[in-house]
Amino acid sequence: MPARSTPPPIARSGRGLRVYVRPPRKSDAAPFVAAVKASRRLHRGWVHPPATDAGYAAFVRRYATLDKRNGPPPTHVGLVVCRHDDDSLVGVFNISEIVRGLFNSGYLGYYAFAPNAGTGCMAEGLELVLRVAFRELRLHRLEANVQPSNARSLAFVRRAGFVREGFSRRYVRIGGKWRDHVRLALLAEDWRAGRRKTRA
Repeated sequence: MPARSTPPPIARSGRGLRVYVRPPRKSDAAPFVAAVKASRRLHRGWVHPPATDAGYAAFVRRYATLDKRNGPPPTHVGLVVCRHDDDSLVGVFNISEIVRGLFNSGYLGYYAFAPNAGTGCMAEGLELVLRVAFRELRLHRLEANVQPSNARSLAFVRRAGFVREGFSRRYVRIGGKWRDHVRLALLAEDWRAGRRKTRA
């Protein structure tokens, strides 16, 4: 179990009722790798998160960019979801290949860790990540690509308001195989409208 610490603020967006989100840290290496190894059955065929110290270090270099206030805007942002009660790792969200200018969009990836899968903590984490994406990063569009046979993952993003936009054949190479994906997206204006409806 990681040592308890106060999570760094991510503006006003990073804290929910049960979980908070923050950038990954070097000090997360041991619990992160342990969580990945304990979640192999859950992840098999869907995602291949870093499962070694070296792989985790590369992940941090690529994705721990949200708190870097100087320099160009980040093109990759990673956020770990942690429980309030014990700071344990619940899962991960990555916003990748962020392109600014007229596109102003990124790609959402995610995975839970086995003890917390199906508890609703990742759904709460996604709400926080969407606040980061649309309020802090000020993206216009966030795209999620999900294998068509992954019914739970498709339902997960659809509940958050993502809309199917298409189907990509042999889209991403995962586990040595090219895999088809369903393309879904959420626009900033749709996210804002959904939040207004929830509050009404």
